[in-house]
Amino acid sequence: MKILVINGPNLNLLGRRKPEIYGTETLEDIMNELSVFLAGKDCGAEFLQSNHEGAIIDRIHEAIGWADGIIINPGAYTHYSYAIRDAIEAAAIPTVEVHLSDIHDREPFRAVSVIEPVCIAQVSALGKQSYFVGAEILLSKLQ
Repeated sequence: MKILVINGPNLNLLGRRKPEIYGTETLEDIMNELSVFLAGKDCGAEFLQSNHEGAIIDRIHEAIGWADGIIINPGAYTHYSYAIRDAIEAAAIPTVEVHLSDIHDREPFRAVSVIEPVCIAQVSALGKQSYFVGAEILLSKLQ
């Protein structure tokens, strides 16, 4: 099984950006742990972090035919990127949306995800554990 893990804008600043909300671990730390976790489930993973919407869309398109599932933290694109939403829908690859913080308990503009309706689940408010819970949900749907 192969999973594509996508992290959107500003997630490359984890550990530095608002640690009281996003935690002190870097994205690299979290993705390394997730890679080990997935390998333990006999699952390979490829990772992308991009601050560019087009790069994320291109990677979703490229995943057609090889990825069994996608885990995506779209960052701020969560709230307005209909282009990423449409790419996920068009690719028809089971996708789980994850967030470190509780997007429903933050600024009003963060409470709505345009990505969620095309995903099999959304996991938020668990810090880095959101990725692991999201992976478990995805893997259970793929088996």
